[in-house]
Amino acid sequence: MTITLTAAPQPRGTIIVGDALSRLRELETGSIDCVITSPPYFRLRNYQHHKQLGLEDTIHGWVNNLLAVTDEVARVLVPTGTLWLNLGDSYSTHQHEGAPRKSLLLGPERLALALIQHGWTLRNKIVWAKTNSIPSPVTDRLSCTHEVIYLLTRIPRYYFNLDDIRQPPKTRCTTRNGHPSPPPRQPRAHTRPQLHPPRSHHRRGMPEHWRGPNTDGDEGLTTMKRQKTICHPLGKNPGDVWRLAASNYRGAHFATYPTRLVERMLLAGCPERRCRTCRAPFTRPTRRLGTEALRLALTPTCHCTPTHNTPDTHPNSEPGIVLDPFLGSGTTAIVAEEHQRDWLGIELNPNFANLARQRIQDARNKHKTHPTDTTTHNHTDRKEHP
Repeated sequence: MTITLTAAPQPRGTIIVGDALSRLRELETGSIDCVITSPPYFRLRNYQHHKQLGLEDTIHGWVNNLLAVTDEVARVLVPTGTLWLNLGDSYSTHQHEGAPRKSLLLGPERLALALIQHGWTLRNKIVWAKTNSIPSPVTDRLSCTHEVIYLLTRIPRYYFNLDDIRQPPKTRCTTRNGHPSPPPRQPRAHTRPQLHPPRSHHRRGMPEHWRGPNTDGDEGLTTMKRQKTICHPLGKNPGDVWRLAASNYRGAHFATYPTRLVERMLLAGCPERRCRTCRAPFTRPTRRLGTEALRLALTPTCHCTPTHNTPDTHPNSEPGIVLDPFLGSGTTAIVAEEHQRDWLGIELNPNFANLARQRIQDARNKHKTHPTDTTTHNHTDRKEHP
């Protein structure tokens, strides 16, 4: 797939000051692997800038302004890129805002439907359940303790690395000494005739005649039963409800991403390396060996990079790059550097841009003083093979 370049590439690891729409138009087409961002929610924050999004008169105006931004995001993404969009809802204070007073405006849902009309594929609606939400003074409704994250793509086959965000299962896949758990004990033979068939006859998933045309099916469960395992060797799929605490950062910016939230999106959506020529992502295949799994070396998905060269040393590979067009306090950049990805940020408010630069530098200094291993390990059975 050929990518047409229309603008000079921006230096990586920099914060561009300006409004998101104008600055996105200056970026090179097909240059970004992943976009992780949280734009201003409708009428919830005043960021003290006359060009900011979020203070529109109506929810329709907010949706239209964000559609213009996401159209440019679609242009700068590589074909296999993903957009991770964190949004929160708000309540109407007047009928003219788009809903009766005191009604939820359903801003995220309105935007999601509009994005689908603009050619995006909505792959996931992730619920970020905040475990430390701020108490609300309202007494005539339940307090809001969650936000949503939409995972959006442009084509059906895109880059997504599930293995790096798998979670340890609640039930152990192995014994304490690392060996596979023994198969369940077989029941003793009955000497009397059974009135009912064995229970295993009842546990074959959903009956075929109950399945709807859009049912996912239970092939995964059937495969695990056939292999006599209770989970994937690398852990389970984290699902679409993420129970994470909000950030406890106390700085000049009052809407700071938690690093663990960004980390999941980054590891799943931004490749470790990519081809410098065609920008196709490198992937790390997984080989199943019974109850264990081997993570193999990074492998190019194109024919530009010779396979006999390692991706870390081959001159035709480079780190994947993530963009945050509403960078805020810089959490996306901090997490990107922790996991050896390149990044690019856009921030409208110069004061917030300076705050982000300081946070990023503080994180670099801390990493130099206390270096840590940033390799993701989610389960004890994971093994790395060159």
